[in-house]
Amino acid sequence: MTARDAAAGEPFVAELLFTDGLPAMDDAVGYKGAVAARAAGITYRQLDYWARTELVQPTVRGANGSGSQRLYGFRDILVLKLVKRLLDTGISLQQIRIAVDQLRAAGIRDLAGTTLMSDGASVYLCTSNDEVIDLVSRGQGVFGIAVGKVLREVESELVEFDAQAPDAMDELSARRAARTA
Repeated sequence: MTARDAAAGEPFVAELLFTDGLPAMDDAVGYKGAVAARAAGITYRQLDYWARTELVQPTVRGANGSGSQRLYGFRDILVLKLVKRLLDTGISLQQIRIAVDQLRAAGIRDLAGTTLMSDGASVYLCTSNDEVIDLVSRGQGVFGIAVGKVLREVESELVEFDAQAPDAMDELSARRAARTA
């Protein structure tokens, strides 16, 4: 839905976690699970678990039964990498789920200026230097993750991988289709 549709009185539903501050990406193009996992620095098993438990689901194409393949968009891979960074710092998956939900609800506008801060137990979303300073001065901020830096890392890692259209058939599906034809 465009801004024009919203101005015309139609409801606007934001389905993407991040909407601004990203390079122009075709939302109809995605990356296979193996590519998404490698770019995010996680295992395929983690990727599968996070999709099945709805922590980070692919927005380009979800799994539709045996043999189908998920396709992850750029924003999905960015979230996967952020989740991985938070896990690496010792944050529980339960707290990460809360943080991801808060990010979705906040509708972040400027990713380059966003920092995820944590005291080791909770995750805080800071969109200004004042918020970061406030957290640190209260003794709450133990570490921070600059989202803009992670965004650029994901961009550079995906440069070498080919994106796929969601209607592109993966190898396993193609073999099955050939067998039944």
